[in-house]
Amino acid sequence: MNGWTYDAIGAWWWPYVFILLTGWLPTDIWRWLGVLSAGRLDERSPAVALARTIATSLVAAVIGRLVLAPGGSLEAIPLEIRIAALATGFAAYFWLGRQTLVAILFAEVVLLGVPWALGIL
Repeated sequence: MNGWTYDAIGAWWWPYVFILLTGWLPTDIWRWLGVLSAGRLDERSPAVALARTIATSLVAAVIGRLVLAPGGSLEAIPLEIRIAALATGFAAYFWLGRQTLVAILFAEVVLLGVPWALGIL
């Protein structure tokens, strides 16, 4: 093959360079731009509010996809249990003082404990 594809070069080091060029570099450019410009932006500016809104919606979309259309071993867990785990984590987050780690632990207990108790896992 030719060009800049994963199989383009047969050297042992090429997969590592390919990962750096296609995965790390494009992501880190935006991270460094964010770091460099963060001190210059007003926290209450419309641009920062828009960036927060977009970031939050992307996280929500990923969580929604994982719950409603999962892949891999998560497919073995019934939809009702996945939704119950999401609701449990959401409720724990608000009722227990907005502690993210605690909410994740509550959701994981439901997501893994209920299928295990039912013999699904």
